[in-house]
Amino acid sequence: MGLLWTRGDRAASRRQDAVSELGVDPARARRSELALLGYAIAVTAAGLTIVTSTLQSPGRPVLGAIIVLAAALLCAHGTVRRFAPDADPVLLPVAAVLNGLGLVMIYRLGVSQQDTTLLNPVLAQLMWTVVGIGAFCGVLIAVRDHQVFARYGYLCGSAGLLLLAIPAVLPAALAEQNGAKLWIRLWGLSIEPAEFAKILLIIFMSVVLVAKRDLFEYAGTKAAFLNLPRPRDLAPLAAALIIAMIVMVFETDLGAALLVYLTFLTMVYIATARVGWVLIGIAVFAAASVVAYHIFRHVQIRVHNWVDPFADPDNTGYQMVQSMFSFATGGLLGTGLGRGQPELIPVASSDFITAAFGEELGLVGLSAVVLLYGILTLRGLRTAIAVRDSFGKLLSAGLATTLGLQVFLTVGGVTNLLPQTGLTTPWLSYGGSSLAANYVLLAILLRVSDAARRPIRSPRVPGPALAGARTEVIAARAPVQAPRPS
Repeated sequence: MGLLWTRGDRAASRRQDAVSELGVDPARARRSELALLGYAIAVTAAGLTIVTSTLQSPGRPVLGAIIVLAAALLCAHGTVRRFAPDADPVLLPVAAVLNGLGLVMIYRLGVSQQDTTLLNPVLAQLMWTVVGIGAFCGVLIAVRDHQVFARYGYLCGSAGLLLLAIPAVLPAALAEQNGAKLWIRLWGLSIEPAEFAKILLIIFMSVVLVAKRDLFEYAGTKAAFLNLPRPRDLAPLAAALIIAMIVMVFETDLGAALLVYLTFLTMVYIATARVGWVLIGIAVFAAASVVAYHIFRHVQIRVHNWVDPFADPDNTGYQMVQSMFSFATGGLLGTGLGRGQPELIPVASSDFITAAFGEELGLVGLSAVVLLYGILTLRGLRTAIAVRDSFGKLLSAGLATTLGLQVFLTVGGVTNLLPQTGLTTPWLSYGGSSLAANYVLLAILLRVSDAARRPIRSPRVPGPALAGARTEVIAARAPVQAPRPS
């Protein structure tokens, strides 16, 4: 048994027994969710109003954006209320707050640049918000049981690899940007398929690890402190991982490759509870990092900027230096929305949006934003512990893990704790594919959460109530004695 099974089953069993006896009021959970969504809309409206008044920008588009966002979130709430009434009431509001804060900062950066097209990024992000919430509702309506994904695990894996490979075979004009072939550009839209492939690969890994978990532990060859699985048991997982790594390295999407690999390593540890696999994975990662450093020029630049960003502050280290100045300017409480200069950071609305928040909201505000991600990750892992089936445990743990790891890698790169990875911050950063894919991820988490929090309703056989049952006094009969032998 893996980590979640060995440590979580007893607590989950006790919790589910209590839920079975006491019951859960779905209406109360949904009322809490609606109240939290109202708070998220109020935070967004307040942020947009502050930016509008501080920078003296037009307010009519802001009012329209608030109305569209509120309508979309209310539709999402109605879908959850109808199709997942027992789901966690915190997940959707937290994602809504992050999405709203992202809209506020994207709008603030656009206004400060004094561009005639300053509303285009906001309108694009708002459009993708509506698309993402539509996909969120579609997943909840179409998938009534998360175990449906387990039936199509290998199909999801194949689809994920296909999505990863499409940009690699497209012409550079349709797929390449800044030296990386990550996109599909058609009819004026840009889609990054790796964001959706990540979710499909997690589903595939969950299916294989659940099916092969016992074989990984008991069948195979003993080698030191590890029980090496048989090649035929390991082949599907290893083949998919190797193909995905090769494709992403060819596309120079090393940040996504790192995220998928770390998620895979974490899921293997959760499924098997073997530290040895983690040690081997770290050794493989260290060797691959050395090879990537000597092969790719941009990896060398990112490592050098990580070690000493001030070595070339006007060229390769300019973005990191400006990010560090933003954090220094923000200090503890920040300069206030609209009162800093985060627009000096290149690509501030995408990769470095947390630096913009660090300057204008300070350490306190940025810590609150990171704490929201911690809540999402923690609630996802709690869902993994509470759900009853093994596939749901590993699926929700994988989704929550990849969300937490992505935030860690992104914030770590912006604060110079880690080398830059080029990943976006979920729900905050500008980018339609990331926004839509994260809403799909959230919908799957809510579907698993609905199954985890749903009380066990055992059928009861109707019979007479104890208070109305008749009582009779039965006289004790003397025991029959055996005849004595003559």
